[in-house]
Formats: sequence, C-alpha cells, structure tokens
Amino acid sequence: MGKIIFYEDRNFQGRHHECMSDCADLHPYFNRCNSVRVESGCFMVYERPQYLGHQYFLRRGEYSDNQRLIGINDCIRSCRMIPTHRGSFKIRLYERPDMSGQMQEISDDCPNLQDRLRMSDVNSCHVLDGHWLLYDQPNYRGRTYYLRPGEYRRYSDWGGAGPRIGSLKRINDFN
Repeated sequence: MGKIIFYEDRNFQGRHHECMSDCADLHPYFNRCNSVRVESGCFMVYERPQYLGHQYFLRRGEYSDNQRLIGINDCIRSCRMIPTHRGSFKIRLYERPDMSGQMQEISDDCPNLQDRLRMSDVNSCHVLDGHWLLYDQPNYRGRTYYLRPGEYRRYSDWGGAGPRIGSLKRINDFN
C-alpha cells in the first residue's frame, strides 16, 4: 500500500492532503501543490484532473520544491497509485494503431528503442504483464507515460502527444 502527502507550500508547509489510493481530482483538497512527500509506494501525478496532462513518476522520497526537483509547477490535480507487481513483465509494441503492423515484444527495460528494435514510432501497445513507464526520448528522459495492464489502441490512450517513443522501463522499484 502506498501513501503520498501533498503540501500547498514548499518545504512541506501549509495545508496538506494525504492520499493512499487513486484520486481523479485533488483540487477540492488544496489550491496549489509546491511540495510532495511519498512515504511508501510509487505514484504518478498529473497536472490535470482525471489523470490527464503531463505525468510525473514519484517513488518514495521527499520533493521539497516541485518546480526545482521534478519540473512540475504547482498544478498537481490528480494522482494514481502504482500497485506492487511481483512477477514477469511483458509489453507488445505495434507500429500502427489498433495493434496492427510490425509488433515487438519486450520483457525488460530498453534505454533506446531505436537502437534495439529499429522502431521509434509506437502507435499502439498491449501491456500483458506488469506496469511500465514509456519515455518520449532515449535513456529514460523526456515526457513520461504510465501504462498498466491493458490495451492502448492509440498513443492518445496513454496520453501521448505523438507516436515517438525513445525508451521504456518496468516499474519494479518499490523501496
């Protein structure tokens, strides 16, 4: 089980709100969020309600200044707890929408999709096992997208602005 605490001001000051599960709209609990403490588990936080907008992955730790430490402004509006997964990981990436075209199956981290698979455009995917982070640049940089088990028929289904994926990583670090 995870626990995250959002604070209105930097350095864990001001009004705060604790969360131990998904929350589609955090706005009723605080007006702004300038620091975050993850006491246990991992979370994705989103800049808009309903898990929309830019996504940021947070693991256990203290984020005393969101802008400086994770690059997000004071607009955290929803969060999703990432459940612990013990077992295998498997994701299928497709070059075209609706799981068509060339398919590549991956079961481990991939720091550079283009080098490893000769594939950088991913228009759909199917997460068979585990939870994954996709990045729009190689070496786990750039915009981040959280994928849990299920089908993503278009890149917009995971919140992507386009089909370009540079790297992907399994979420298996829950310390």
